[in-house]
Amino acid sequence: MITTPDFWTTRGPIGASLLPAACLWAGATMIRNLLARETHAALPVICVGNFSVGGTGKTPVSALLYDQLTARGHKPAILIRGYGGSARQPLWVDHSLHDAKEAGDEALMLAESRDVLVARDRIAGAVTIAATGKYDVILMDDGLQHPYIAKDFSIGVFDGNVGIGNGWLLPAGPLRVGFKSGVKTIDAAIINGADDTNIAARLPPVMPRYHGDLSADQSLIDGLNGHPVLAFAGIGRPNRFFTTLRNAGANLVHQLAFADHHLYSEVDLARLQEDASRLGATLMTTKKDWVRLPGEWRERINFLPVTLNLDHEDELLDKIVATIVEKRGSDLHEKPGQ
Repeated sequence: MITTPDFWTTRGPIGASLLPAACLWAGATMIRNLLARETHAALPVICVGNFSVGGTGKTPVSALLYDQLTARGHKPAILIRGYGGSARQPLWVDHSLHDAKEAGDEALMLAESRDVLVARDRIAGAVTIAATGKYDVILMDDGLQHPYIAKDFSIGVFDGNVGIGNGWLLPAGPLRVGFKSGVKTIDAAIINGADDTNIAARLPPVMPRYHGDLSADQSLIDGLNGHPVLAFAGIGRPNRFFTTLRNAGANLVHQLAFADHHLYSEVDLARLQEDASRLGATLMTTKKDWVRLPGEWRERINFLPVTLNLDHEDELLDKIVATIVEKRGSDLHEKPGQ
């Protein structure tokens, strides 16, 4: 697990020196895509992904879509790779049986109240979900650049604060795919947070775009009554979490950033507790970090619940539902006698 390099945000000599390696990345990706054979899943696949390495807020989007599709009477299942987890075969995540080391932190967080399948092989995962006969749509968290499974509707999620960084491919920049070519693969865009880098203006005029914001559980912050908070996070964009706390009115006296998906050791946690005691502060982290903590530490550390607020949410859901209906109709048309 690595932290996001500072040179990914601007074009400078370090990033420029890595451009030859970025060309190799682009070439390898192109060859893989040319050789890949795309498989169509039995169920509609709605993909929520991003173009860059690091957190953009796609997992809260997946959670929101699952909850709202369920409210509309649909039966979604989330398909996720389970980054950081050890599971090799498709695994239905169960909080009573699995932990973040097995399923991955994002999968465990999503599975608290949702049906989530971890599968490194996305095709095998899609087959497993369809074989249950229980679901009518697959929400694929990440995998936008996965060339082996067809997507019926793709959503690109952008962090409005950092955008696409310096706009260069890995390892010179944060991009997995070039912006112009990546935009051609998505049907809608979600800009998470203030659009400080003006991503919206770079999208095609006809592309639907939506704006999202994460809001904190204000009752938890208010309940602290101004008590000092020591915040820590090992996510793609830790500063987003710290800013959310400040905006909610938390008395943030110290903050510590760890690498994305960081597995906290007893030494890490003991030091955090010592720092909090010295400052007279309450320890606070993200839900994604909290699920990675050993059970005994979860009782000592608070996490901040957040909710994604998406403008024109119903419009996006209408498009997704239309995709589900269209896929179902085309499948019936291809199977005479049904």
